[in-house]
Amino acid sequence: MAIVLVVDDEVRIRDLVRRYLEHEGHQVLTAGSGAEALETSRRAGVDLVVLDLRLPDIPGEEVAAEIRRISDVPILMLTAKVDERDRIHGLEVGADDYVTKPFSPRELVLRVSAILRRGRSSSAVTPIESFGHGLLTIDEVTRRVTINGSVVELTPTEWGVLLALAAQPGRVCSRYELINRVRGYEFDGYERTVDSHVKNLRRKIETDPAQPMIVQTVTGVGYRLGLTRDH
Repeated sequence: MAIVLVVDDEVRIRDLVRRYLEHEGHQVLTAGSGAEALETSRRAGVDLVVLDLRLPDIPGEEVAAEIRRISDVPILMLTAKVDERDRIHGLEVGADDYVTKPFSPRELVLRVSAILRRGRSSSAVTPIESFGHGLLTIDEVTRRVTINGSVVELTPTEWGVLLALAAQPGRVCSRYELINRVRGYEFDGYERTVDSHVKNLRRKIETDPAQPMIVQTVTGVGYRLGLTRDH
């Protein structure tokens, strides 16, 4: 299965999450602070990080941003913050999903499984697709994306969004459809969540994210891939 790093300053929560994840067959590492989390993530080859945003030393958002700077490992946030702006900020610094406290351990396990599945799953895009006369290439087998020949590192959620759009270039996907195709379930705030992941994706693949040519917005509807498939 997967190696999961659980980061929370409360021993009770760390132990609870660890037990549930180990029951699913995952190997679990734990950390009680941001510094310990960063050290462990650098030292161990983790497959996913469950990260509490309220840590005693370093804000969880800063930990997420630092992890994202060096790795595309998926991040699931644990947050007691109820303000939507806080959750959106966490997504914008690189988290893939969030669970609000108090949470159901079973729901958390389902979210972990869904994120890991996204990183491994296939889609309607056949291996090595090219779009826009070679501007964008997607290799589904190796999960490799290139822009003008340069490799771009995407998180599992960004990868899923791009694949969903690339499956049918030019077709508009609503935010609701995207979140369900990428995550396999819906939840409150899905529209803002999709927008955050698209914003992050554009930073990585667009020449000018303020005037996107690849992932285009269709006002009031959703998004579409603005490139045609090469034949």
